[in-house]
Amino acid sequence: MAKIANTFTISPSLFTILGQSEPQPRITPLARIAAEAPLADTGCLKEYRPLRSRSIVSKVVSKRGTPFSHAINPYRGCEFGCRYCYARYTHEFLEMRDSEQFERQIYYKENAAWLLRQDLRRLKPGTVIGIGTATDPYQPLERRQRITRSLLEVFAQVGGFRLGLITKSALILRDLELLQAVARRNQLGIHITITTMDTRLARILEPRAPRPDLRMHAVAQLRKAGLRTGVMCCPLMPGITDSRASISAVARAAAEAGANFLHANALFLKPCSLPVFFQFVRENFPALEKSYQQRYGQNAFVSPEYRKRVAELVESIRREFKLGERTQFGEAFARQPIAPVSPQPWLPFDSAPPEPIPPQPARLLQSQINRA
Repeated sequence: MAKIANTFTISPSLFTILGQSEPQPRITPLARIAAEAPLADTGCLKEYRPLRSRSIVSKVVSKRGTPFSHAINPYRGCEFGCRYCYARYTHEFLEMRDSEQFERQIYYKENAAWLLRQDLRRLKPGTVIGIGTATDPYQPLERRQRITRSLLEVFAQVGGFRLGLITKSALILRDLELLQAVARRNQLGIHITITTMDTRLARILEPRAPRPDLRMHAVAQLRKAGLRTGVMCCPLMPGITDSRASISAVARAAAEAGANFLHANALFLKPCSLPVFFQFVRENFPALEKSYQQRYGQNAFVSPEYRKRVAELVESIRREFKLGERTQFGEAFARQPIAPVSPQPWLPFDSAPPEPIPPQPARLLQSQINRA
């Protein structure tokens, strides 16, 4: 008898048991909660959704070494759309891999004030807590949701903690009196991020954040209110904002505003941030693209030599304008050891890079690199 050859393939889906569907890819509980969150509101190409959370205070685990042991981020995602933002990776926990989703799909944490009260009961007095360490607590949605304000109301009643609040929004002035109440019961330091005083550069670098002069005005008002406030001139981007002239412009304005301190450190780029930032460099500083690829293509951190050079430059500018250093005030942050990072090839830039966004940046910056 002739044998009949098997000429067909068997699909696993033909053998599902009792109508059971095929296995679906596993998603994390947090991603499932986000996927089920109802649409609460919309903005210009934005969606806002509530996010159920079991806690509002998170334990910080970082190889970078951070000055705080715990963190609070009232929002997941950020509308400001800063091209260098390292926190885009947080949307990956929601199974959202498109970097643009981070600034277009914003989640706000429900029952934040109640959660904070529960979390604080488990923390020791003196715990160092950073507020807004990943996403800005005063981004535009805060104007309506007032979640950050609700957290400050809790800290105005529960004291004994060391708090550092980080923002680049002038909306913080809405809560001026409340911040004073928080400072009476806790040790509070406020950090206003101002990367550059060049408005044109700030507009393309931080497209939906308030102008630098408005942020510096907020610094002045916070200082007049007696609140310890300083400026975060971060990140310093090689060949773009790391020149003495650029840093000095921020320091001069900070000193005039009465800032207590100036802090600055070099840009670091997580893999999730590379496409967005490299596109920014390609469109605005094309002559720097190759150098950035070499610096950051395989490593999130710059070389130790560059970090040392930047630290010395910032320290000299700080002395020139009589500004303190962030880690010098123990009432807001306690220094923790910085974990070592893998070195990168040293790609020096000229000691005096050109001003940000010159009339013809590609040609001018190319000549700078050729001299390096």
